[in-house]
Amino acid sequence: MPYFTLALAILAETIGTTALQASQAFTRPLPSLLVVIAYAAAFYLLGQALRFMPVGIAYAIWSGLGIVLIAAIGFVVFGQKLDLAAILGMAMILGGILVIHLFSSSATH
Repeated sequence: MPYFTLALAILAETIGTTALQASQAFTRPLPSLLVVIAYAAAFYLLGQALRFMPVGIAYAIWSGLGIVLIAAIGFVVFGQKLDLAAILGMAMILGGILVIHLFSSSATH
């Protein structure tokens, strides 16, 4: 259950960050409101996940998956380009998350 809660937190954070881009520096009211709501939900859900997971593990997964998802959304939705170095770096981030999940005794399974 903590991984599901963390996944929801990552999803909410990703929605908030996408809305942040769409808010155009908080000049558009609806996306700006979505930023606040999504980040509040994200931090609440992260807090719930931290009841069962070490903060370092949760934050590594949170930030790593967030980076990859936001980069993908930036590419698809906003037409932002990714070069080979960015793609390789994100592949290493995903690899790190897998190592934590599969081999770390600190991770909640």
